[in-house]
Amino acid sequence: MNIIMLLYPRLTQLDLTGPFEVFARLPDVTIILAAKSLDPVTDSGGLRLLPTHTLTNAPQADILFVPGGPGQLDLMDDTEVLDFLRAQAAGAGYVTSVCTGSLVLAAAGLLKGYRATCHWMSLEQLALFGCTPCDDRVVVDRNRVTGGGVTSGIDFALHLAALLFNQERAERIQLSMEYDPAPPFSSGHPNSADPAIVEAMRARASGLQEKRWAAARAAAARLGKG
Repeated sequence: MNIIMLLYPRLTQLDLTGPFEVFARLPDVTIILAAKSLDPVTDSGGLRLLPTHTLTNAPQADILFVPGGPGQLDLMDDTEVLDFLRAQAAGAGYVTSVCTGSLVLAAAGLLKGYRATCHWMSLEQLALFGCTPCDDRVVVDRNRVTGGGVTSGIDFALHLAALLFNQERAERIQLSMEYDPAPPFSSGHPNSADPAIVEAMRARASGLQEKRWAAARAAAARLGKG
């Protein structure tokens, strides 16, 4: 089973490495880190990741996965990446993402008519692509499986592991990772966080979010003309 995980500059590494840790504990899988070249890819925090394949020599994916991050903006009109995702999705058993990776799938036209989720600050942008935004941590709609923001990647991957194998296998992986979250604060989602903190976060991210909305509208317009 080939799991292709897309690498690109300025991704959020935990969007990728959280699911990677779960996938690496599955039997009989090959994890492929695909990028435009084999050069190291630097994430948004400075961590360098090594691709295993280029987009041109990656095999057919059984599972196609796209992480999110600030670099998602550049992918919204990246023809090479979007064409790669379309081609891989055509033969993949599951097409998946975490965080704003779902916006990249949407820009490729791969979420039209599906329910999906995204990071809470960008969730509504999915509607521009004929997708139904869902404010759930993990959303499964037929063979589309999407996770919310960043840390939801582990939850997403455990859900997918149960779909691919069974719940017992997923539970064993969860136990092996000692994945038993006990966050010190009730501040992980706008529904539970102090409203003042939510507004401060929105204000701090307003510049990036304006760019994300602009990129999403432009990508949706291009799809509409295609």
